[in-house]
Amino acid sequence: MRAVDVETLRLFLHVLAATVWVGGQITLAALVPALRAAGADVPKAAANAFNRIAWPAFGVLLLTGIWNVVAEGDKGPAYQRTLMLKYTLVVASGVTAFVHARARSRRAMAVFGALTGLTAVAALLVGILLAA
Repeated sequence: MRAVDVETLRLFLHVLAATVWVGGQITLAALVPALRAAGADVPKAAANAFNRIAWPAFGVLLLTGIWNVVAEGDKGPAYQRTLMLKYTLVVASGVTAFVHARARSRRAMAVFGALTGLTAVAALLVGILLAA
């Protein structure tokens, strides 16, 4: 068995945080109809509970993402372009999540929730491209 080293820890923390941020959004979105059926205030309570772990996970993603870039170094122009796309998607995911959490209308919550999910999944895909 291979020993756990710093690179393994770095990647593990990044993937774990992505699991919470991205996977949590997908899970919560799938649960919304059932949560609404349980009561009008239940989706908001679930979202607030999710936010208590989602935002720290997003912070871990940012920190380990910076660590990843520093550790990997310059891998050429194609890598840099892909990295810029990843940065854009991460910022979009964070901004749309922030707006979604503060939305007052159901329509705004739906639009920004969908944008958050799409940009989070896209950032995950681009992250895989960077790691491959």
